[in-house]
Amino acid sequence: MNTKLTLTIEQSLIEKAKLYAKGKGRSLSNIVENYLKVIVKEDNARVIDSTPITSSLRGSFKAPEGFDYKEELLKGLSKKYL
Repeated sequence: MNTKLTLTIEQSLIEKAKLYAKGKGRSLSNIVENYLKVIVKEDNARVIDSTPITSSLRGSFKAPEGFDYKEELLKGLSKKYL
């Protein structure tokens, strides 16, 4: 069940957040809801260097069979910097 919530946030931050959400094809409510889900999660087994956003994305990408991350990273960085 969804319930309406009123927050008091700086107007300039709201405007930037709305632009961010629009650029991601999501609603600001959806982004805030997902962030809150991550921070209230009782599972404390998160990776120390992980942020709530990266934690929420964990498992959303399935690499194809035989995918070599380091090789692809090297190709990408070589293309970008060489």
